[in-house]
Amino acid sequence: MTNTRVQARPTQIGDAGIGSRVLSGIMPTGDLHIGNYLGALRNWTQMQHEHESYFCIVDLHAITTPQDPARLHEKTREVAALYIAAGIEPKVSRIFVQSHVHNHTELAWI
Repeated sequence: MTNTRVQARPTQIGDAGIGSRVLSGIMPTGDLHIGNYLGALRNWTQMQHEHESYFCIVDLHAITTPQDPARLHEKTREVAALYIAAGIEPKVSRIFVQSHVHNHTELAWI
């Protein structure tokens, strides 16, 4: 077994070509509405061209309350499609589902 170590260091805006980053997301627990668009999605479509951007469907946060698994799966796919329909460009920004990034859950245990 080979161990790989990665040395991490904090980055700051302006460090050697590293700009600011945006990480934001919406829980897939209901229907997206005009408030989601005006409060978040519209801003995200502008920010994605100014910052390194990551937009998440935060399905793990959604399971803090009882959810029907089939409906949660359906709403997760729907939110991803709505991000793109609202103007989030997959070639410019990263769109991901929180539960698909296993490190996210592992870090929660630290």
